[in-house]
Amino acid sequence: MTRTEYPWLLPSAMSDPLDPDLTGSRGKGRGKGKGAEDGKGTEDGKTRARPRRTVRDWIVDTSVFVLAAILGMLASEASTQAGNPELVVLADQLLGAAACCALWVRRRAPVGLAGVLVVLASVAPAAGGALLVSLFSLAVHRTFKPVATVGVLAVVSSAVQAAVRPDPATSFVASLITSVILVLLMTGWGMLVRARRQLVVALRERARRAENEAELRAAHAQRLAREAIAREMHDVLAHRLTLLSVHAGALEFRPDAPPAEVARAAGVIRDSAHEALQDLREIIGVLRAPGDGDGSDRPQPTLATLEALVAESRQADMLVTLDNRVTDPASAPAATGRTVYRIAQEGLTNARKHAPGTEVTVAVSGGPGQGLTVDVENPAPLGEVEKVPGSGQGLIGLTERATLAGGRLEHGATDDGGFHVRAWLPWPS
Repeated sequence: MTRTEYPWLLPSAMSDPLDPDLTGSRGKGRGKGKGAEDGKGTEDGKTRARPRRTVRDWIVDTSVFVLAAILGMLASEASTQAGNPELVVLADQLLGAAACCALWVRRRAPVGLAGVLVVLASVAPAAGGALLVSLFSLAVHRTFKPVATVGVLAVVSSAVQAAVRPDPATSFVASLITSVILVLLMTGWGMLVRARRQLVVALRERARRAENEAELRAAHAQRLAREAIAREMHDVLAHRLTLLSVHAGALEFRPDAPPAEVARAAGVIRDSAHEALQDLREIIGVLRAPGDGDGSDRPQPTLATLEALVAESRQADMLVTLDNRVTDPASAPAATGRTVYRIAQEGLTNARKHAPGTEVTVAVSGGPGQGLTVDVENPAPLGEVEKVPGSGQGLIGLTERATLAGGRLEHGATDDGGFHVRAWLPWPS
């Protein structure tokens, strides 16, 4: 996530790393061992580094120090005018100065500082300004429970101060009311600042989570696109290359074949190579296309082109029986028809590789509202067949393809040692 352009304008609690008290993780690792004593805290056994003061923090801390010092001097002057002994006035000044200096740790230990200043302000009016600043810091950095507890103690401290060190110009009731108003004002202001910071943290976390989810969605979409391209490449090129292998093998094992048969096999090899290259160019075009389109104007296979696939396999000397019981193949949905075509193509390719010379049966049935059923079956191979490396990947891709289309696919060996692939795909009415 992009950071702010001016991080020095942010308080340290809003910088990176975030203050755990704003993110709701307060209490994890606090009060355990040395790390809790020095204010660093731990979380899951790891020491959390305290955010350093920003430029804004230095300005604010200096301003509140000066403000508390001014209020302390005014209180000390009032103590002098009230006729207190010089020793008492000196003690007020020293305690007020110590209270103002203690404000520099108001972020590190707000509860402890506020508790000490509550006791100190009950006997030293010069510490009253520092007490108000500490109440504000406590409300900013801690939850409501300690804020309410220290706030009540602050009111009690004000009542004690009004009784022990009364102001001749103000009555006890007026002093108490003024103290309550000031305590409520500072704590309310601090709670408002805390709520705003928590809102900013929540929005920042939501934006970060949204960015992460967008990246995951993009990566997932990219992975799905790659898988789709890989399935298409396997389905198309495997069929073309097996045709090349069959005819090349025929030329290899029958060098004395008639010239017409050799020419026909060479023609099939040439056509299959051209088709494979064309399909490869289309897939590469998809990868290079800047948009979401497939980048190709070549028509995609459908259920109506299934007969052309069977005819192409028969030209490769395969024995294929097509039983197409669909009355109007052209009316089938394009995606469903293309999936049926790919399933039949993969079945013929597997039969050509693993059971050459056997008769393959391709049966297609169904209609609108019933769905389409395609069944490709071949008997056991004739003799020993050389194992082809990488077998089984096409069936995995077909299963995924059928599942994505809302259908199902099953495959396996038959009782007579053959193999069958059977799939059902939806066809809405």
